Amino acid sequence: MISGIFDSHCHYDDSAFDEDRYELLDRLLVGEGHPVDKMVHAATDERSSLFGIETAKRYENYYTSIGFHPENTAEVGEGYMETLERLYEQAAAVHKLVAVGEIGLDYHYEGYDREKQIRLFTDQIRFAVTKSLPVIVHCRDAVEDCMEILKKYRPEGVMHCFSGSAETAREVVELGMYIGFTGALAFKNAKKPRRACEAVPMERLLLETDCPYMAPPPYRGMRSDSSMIAETAKVMAEVKGLDVEKVIEITNSNACTLFGIKGDAEEIFY
Repeated sequence: MISGIFDSHCHYDDSAFDEDRYELLDRLLVGEGHPVDKMVHAATDERSSLFGIETAKRYENYYTSIGFHPENTAEVGEGYMETLERLYEQAAAVHKLVAVGEIGLDYHYEGYDREKQIRLFTDQIRFAVTKSLPVIVHCRDAVEDCMEILKKYRPEGVMHCFSGSAETAREVVELGMYIGFTGALAFKNAKKPRRACEAVPMERLLLETDCPYMAPPPYRGMRSDSSMIAETAKVMAEVKGLDVEKVIEITNSNACTLFGIKGDAEEIFY
């Protein structure tokens, strides 16, 4: 059984976990032979941010972010920066805040206010830079605008659930950022993600689930959880020509570096 997993992006506040949320987290994080070393909750709105803060109090090796996802732009009120500041103060008091995110741009569906998305994304990046926190970036069908903003502000962070080209991956890495891959890397026809993974130096790669979504084979169609990263790691190991255990070790170390986590779970650089 593979252990030492760092799930750099998860959503255990999702309703898919309502029936067994804490039993599952106990098994993943604290049970005998637990497979997951650490995980980072990716917040999507105020409620999600508060969930992350409270759950970080419960588990020593569970870390959290704060932020507003672009799909929630319509629900975000004009006082969102005051809300973000308040969430920052609450999270910082727990000493487990490691990022601002999940933030970004999503042009996949019609009807979203792109100008408001850009303003929300930009304001949150500026906030993160001011607080010396990395960002967790969501970019869907918005590569040009997203890269323009990242190049302007040059935050530390990760482009999560990467689905772009190898060329875009190289541009992200040139900015000093990391690339996160989900179970989609292991999908049968995932040629484009694998080419991107091949183009990224191993020291800039992260593993993530985006759970409960993106379950890798042989779990396709099932609810994803952090233990399934082992299957994604196998594919990354094939692409990079490394042992699976080495991929788990390196991506764990990369995530600790990005999120400022020291050897002891309660210690954070920030």
